[in-house]
Amino acid sequence: MDKFTTLTGVAAPMPLVNIDTDMIIPKRFLKSIKRTGFGVSLFDEMRYNRDGSEIADFVLNKPQYRKAEILVAGDNFGCGSSREHAPWAIKDFGISCVISTSFADIFYNNCFKNGILPIPLPQEQVDILMADAQKGENARITVDLEAQTITTSDGEVITFEIDPFRKKCLLNGLDDIALTMEHAPKIDAFEAKHAASQPWA
Repeated sequence: MDKFTTLTGVAAPMPLVNIDTDMIIPKRFLKSIKRTGFGVSLFDEMRYNRDGSEIADFVLNKPQYRKAEILVAGDNFGCGSSREHAPWAIKDFGISCVISTSFADIFYNNCFKNGILPIPLPQEQVDILMADAQKGENARITVDLEAQTITTSDGEVITFEIDPFRKKCLLNGLDDIALTMEHAPKIDAFEAKHAASQPWA
């Protein structure tokens, strides 16, 4: 998993509330357990017409937001089913930070496991960032995980809270497997001792 330290990029405004995981990545695309290849289908039903052509006024189809790395969204983002494909699609598109007033618990947890920083903030602060994002590609937002700050294009600084353990994992690029492998010497020692004491097992 890539480390998340400081991110400066274009933020896409998506003020819709209750964006669920089926809107993020419809169930018909859940045919692979690989974490890549889902970005093209992110927000498929809002992003494309039935003939496959792009819906021009959808935010991620607008030229200024095609390379957005931050998403500023409405309340209750990621609700619905628990599919981990939702953060996979967001990450594969190129978005590494989602900001909202609230997140569904399972989606929120899955973000950290996939190198995405979800930041819940009070409505008034989300409104500031939403307005900043609506300025387009020249308005770049900086997210500093170490300092726990978000800096708008105008220089306004917003602080956010994060669980220290989750912060450590993102800063060091540690997913569940990497966390387990940190204990590899102890695991190897246990297995060697077990094999010696129970060679028949």
